[in-house]
Parts: sequence; structure tokens; C-alpha cells
Amino acid sequence: MTIFLIVLVTALVFEYINGFHDAANAIATVVSTKVLTPRQAIALAAIFNLIGALMGTAVASTIGKGLVDTEVVTMVTIFSGLMGAIIWNLITWWLGLPSSSSHALIGGLCGAAVASANGDWNVLHWATTDAKGAAAGLWPKVVLPMFTSPLIGFFGGAFLMFLLTIFIHRLTPRVVNGVFGKLQLVSAGLMAHSHGSNDAQKTMGIIALALFTGTNSGAFDNLPAWAAFLHTPEFKVDRWLIITCAIVMAAGTAAGGWRIIRTMGHKMVRLQPVHGFAAETTAAVIIHVASTLGIPLSTTHAISTSIMGVGAVKRFGAVKWGVVERILWAWVFTLPVCGLIGYATEKVCKYFGYQ
Repeated sequence: MTIFLIVLVTALVFEYINGFHDAANAIATVVSTKVLTPRQAIALAAIFNLIGALMGTAVASTIGKGLVDTEVVTMVTIFSGLMGAIIWNLITWWLGLPSSSSHALIGGLCGAAVASANGDWNVLHWATTDAKGAAAGLWPKVVLPMFTSPLIGFFGGAFLMFLLTIFIHRLTPRVVNGVFGKLQLVSAGLMAHSHGSNDAQKTMGIIALALFTGTNSGAFDNLPAWAAFLHTPEFKVDRWLIITCAIVMAAGTAAGGWRIIRTMGHKMVRLQPVHGFAAETTAAVIIHVASTLGIPLSTTHAISTSIMGVGAVKRFGAVKWGVVERILWAWVFTLPVCGLIGYATEKVCKYFGYQ
């Protein structure tokens, strides 16, 4: 029971860090365009993150049982995977780099699972099918979207911005800023909602996996009657778990994440309200589709590349490609670095007798 409580607290710490690390995903553009003050934008993001986190559990199921063999997963495995994600998130937050919390968690969990299985890579579900016959596993749910979603974000953002440019080119800047300043409130809310619907579910899946693991290992056999809700003989995401993760992510979002907000909202490209609207709308649609399909998408990839695409239409040189290069390197290293940290943490725990 003690190790479960440690895992639960660690998972909620990750969720909180996820909230302020990825707060920039929802509010960077609305802050940079000065449609809302930072405090107003954070409040908007926290509220809609909370609402979005309560919508569905498809992504949670993918994280909890669709990527690694649950037979080799122990509480220590889950703890090690979470530590890989937490350490990487803190490093990239300190550097102001908008990296993927989703890929950090997935990388950490996969690395820890391989270590738990003594180096057997077969414990990773590369390509399988779910109960409904749909594609599942790391390739269709993680690796393929890791490449396709940035491309869709870039070209989708560029295309929407191109269409908007055709419609607004005869309007005065004052009218354009006034109209899209109001519309950006809608797109920012939609972006925050989509972020909550995808990212909050990842921690729900991890905790549900911990409950499932604890039940099967007998760790919850002697619990008092009031704690009977912890028994989870089948993988499921209970309402209390959904609400807890939603609140913690909203609290993390409310704490802000100014280093990354500055990078996305100011350093990468200068935006006006119409550009912010185009980028947020594009990214929100991509993330909502992914959440419906149970894909643990990187919301960071979606919004970052949408901003790049919008900026490129504005003027190709308007995008600060040196900053983009640093961001891309962070994306490349996320999965392997977190995998190594998760692997190493699991091995260290085993060395000291924690299984």
C-alpha cells in the first residue's frame, strides 16, 4: 500500500508539472497577441482544461493498457516511468523548451517496462489491434502521430491562415484585430479544452494501471472497507480518478509556465490576433480528433507547428528558425532520454531491493 501511495503522489506531481509545463499550449498565443492579460489567460486555460479533462477516457486506456505488457508492470515500474517524465519536463521547462509531456511519459514507461522485463523488448506493444479490431500499439498510437501531427499542424495552420488572408485583405488592421481578438477568446478556450481532454487522461491511465497492478498483486487485499474503491480487477478509469486528475492539471495550469509561454508566444514568431486564432483553431481540431481516437497526441507538437505554419504564411522569415531548431531537438530527444531515465530508475530500485 505504501508504494502505491508513493506512485499516486508521483503521478499527481507529474500531472501538476504537466499543467504548468504545457500551459503555454493553450495560452501562449492569446497572451502574445494581448487579447488577454496573463492572469486572465491562465484562468481561462485552467477552467477549460478542467472541463476538457472530464471528457472521455479513450487516451487513458491507451496509456494504461495499450502500450506495454501489463504482466511485467509493477508499482516500481510505474514510479520509474513517471520519474523519467518528471525529470525531463523540469529540464525542458527550465530551458524554456516546449517539449512533449505525452512522449516523456510514454518514453519513461516503456524504458521502465523493458528494465522490469530484464531487457526483453517484446513487452512493448509495437502494433496490435484492440477489442474492436482497430489499430493499437506504439506504432499507430505514438510513433506515426509523432510525425504526422506536426506536418498536419504546420500545413493546416498555413492553409487556414492563407484562407483568412484572402477574406481579410481589404479590411483595416483595426477591424481585423477587433474581430479576431474576440474570436481568439473562443479558439483559446477550445485549445485549452482539447489540451485537457488529451493530456489529463495520460495520468488517469497511469494511476488506473497502478490500481490494476496493485489489485492483481494482492497489495490491496487487507484494506479497510472504506478503501474498497481501490480494488480494480479490470482496467477502468473511475470517476474519482477523472476528477482528481482534472483538478490537479487545472491547478498546475493556474500556476503558469512563463518560460515556455515566452518561447512560444514571443520568441518563435510575433503574432496578431488573426494569427493566434488560426494557430489555436488548427491545433484544437487536431487534438480533439486524436482524443476521440484514443491517441495520446503531443499537444505541444500540434500547437507549435501550427504557430510555425501561420507565421510562415505571414512571412517565411518571420519565423525564428534558430529557436525552432532548438525545439525540434528537444522533441527528438524526448522519447529516448525519458526511456533511459525510466530504465535506469527501475534498475536502481531493483538494486536496492524494490521490485
